[in-house]
Amino acid sequence: MAPTQTKDYYGTLGVKKTATAEEVRKAFRKLARKYHPDVNPGDKKAEEKFKEISEANDVLSDEKKRKVYDQFGFYSDNIDPAAAEAAARGGYGSAGYRGPYAAGADAASGEVPFDFGGFDFSGFQGGGTRARGAQGGAEAGGFGGSFRDIFSGIFSREQKARGPQPGTDLEYQVNVDFWSAVRGGVARLEIQRQETCPACHGKSIAGGSMECPECHGTGQVTQMGGRMKFNIQCPRCGGTGKVQNACSMCEGDGTMTKREPLEFRIKPGTRDGQRIRLGGKGNAGTEGGAAGDLYLIIKVGTHPVFTRVGDDIHVTVPVTVAEAALGAKIDVPTIDTHDGGGRTQLKIPPGTQTGQKLRLREKGVPSAAREGARGDEIVEVKIVVPKVQDERSKEILRELAKLNPEDPRAEMFREV
Repeated sequence: MAPTQTKDYYGTLGVKKTATAEEVRKAFRKLARKYHPDVNPGDKKAEEKFKEISEANDVLSDEKKRKVYDQFGFYSDNIDPAAAEAAARGGYGSAGYRGPYAAGADAASGEVPFDFGGFDFSGFQGGGTRARGAQGGAEAGGFGGSFRDIFSGIFSREQKARGPQPGTDLEYQVNVDFWSAVRGGVARLEIQRQETCPACHGKSIAGGSMECPECHGTGQVTQMGGRMKFNIQCPRCGGTGKVQNACSMCEGDGTMTKREPLEFRIKPGTRDGQRIRLGGKGNAGTEGGAAGDLYLIIKVGTHPVFTRVGDDIHVTVPVTVAEAALGAKIDVPTIDTHDGGGRTQLKIPPGTQTGQKLRLREKGVPSAAREGARGDEIVEVKIVVPKVQDERSKEILRELAKLNPEDPRAEMFREV
């Protein structure tokens, strides 16, 4: 029987054996972003690396699987987690006891298959055929029946079927211009996704079977777990000794990479950073598994006049000194102007200062979350000082300064 290769899952993810579940999760996500097939299209090494870290994460992120791996140095679906805990407490393979049946072990290698200390062997005296008891049939060979009882919890004869595997989700950033996000529209992009192989229909196999290269047709492999040696069902062929030929078109993946154009609608009021989910538009599953989802992250473009904050629109409007001092009604632009709605009038109160903000109710962006609701438009006033060139204007300003001898910096110096 061919031995399977022991894998260092902790080393694969780059974490310590004492790593918490959260540290394992973060390490996997970091590596997944680096080696994901969508990030490295056509790179077989990156694809193999992604499979390795996915396998390591599958074991280390599961508390029961991790206990089995920590105890035996490998993981198999054939090992019962409860038996692994019993072994960890010294139920099997204790190094401190080398019973009478360990005498044949190789002292140099220290390989003692099992420790039988603490077991009651009274039922096996003479090693002959055990008499039929009140509870059931005879067991040949003395040890056979009870040993099967002992180890039935460790190894299962059933191989976990692979079954349908769901496809992974995809995430793309989509650049949307300012007006499309405000008013709604249609966005287009090209995505790369895994589609079901047309040759094998996602089953990954084609044609007849061949000898399993893992167990060389025996159906079993050998694993070492500390001081114990296990013969387990081959995980690759499920104990049959045969494997199916991989589909030549998809090389056994069940899916193929394809680029395709995508068109989708943008709702009015869509915000920057918003996630849009398109169900079933992610990578295809295998063996009948459902396809993943596609998530689109919206990146909204800027505008030279308007600035959007949530559903509110901010705009800076210049006013003259006279308009700010005396008050006035001025025209200001709104996002409705883009639809031919014209300008909106705003009242500037007398004595308005630079930086003061005035509000236009419901002149902002239609809400994508609340039907019929709109944000506001926030107008920031910016006073423009005239460039005085003629002598008459200068004289008027000097006269104004005499009539209003206020020092605008007095309050600042009082605070100092």
